[in-house]
Amino acid sequence: MANNLEYIKTASGTGVSTLTVADCFSAYYTNYYMAISKAKFSSNAYTWIRFMDSSGSLINASEYDNAMLDMYANAGFANLGGDNQSAIANFALAQSGVSDFGGIGVYIFSPFTSNFTYTIQRSTSFSSQGRATQGLGVHKSAEVLSGIQVNRSAGDAFDMEINMYGIK
Repeated sequence: MANNLEYIKTASGTGVSTLTVADCFSAYYTNYYMAISKAKFSSNAYTWIRFMDSSGSLINASEYDNAMLDMYANAGFANLGGDNQSAIANFALAQSGVSDFGGIGVYIFSPFTSNFTYTIQRSTSFSSQGRATQGLGVHKSAEVLSGIQVNRSAGDAFDMEINMYGIK
């Protein structure tokens, strides 16, 4: 796989319950990288992502599968995930405060083709101890996607900046 990132766009929000990066996928790139290096959360919750279809509508039907490994620095690991979910869920757990957040990186494979779209997620944070997650996700509907939305499992407000890159 090529490893040159080309900047596409940034989306940011303050005090939002969802953050959308619309119209970020195109025929120009096959694969993408989403980087979240700035975030502040108001509660201890996981981050979720959902895709948007070619008309820009949010896909929240049970079309997602995911498998996550939640890794703690001072305890055992936890396997999280599920089939037929309404989002790619349960990654990037962080407590409130900007200092607890380490970062989120998501590789997104083939969202602008009429195939399934796959993801690889990794995150780091600090919630009373060092913590990381890594996992795989799939959107199981063969359709062209136009964008992505990020939210939190608690539905709480957050501040965040998302940078989207195409991989060449």
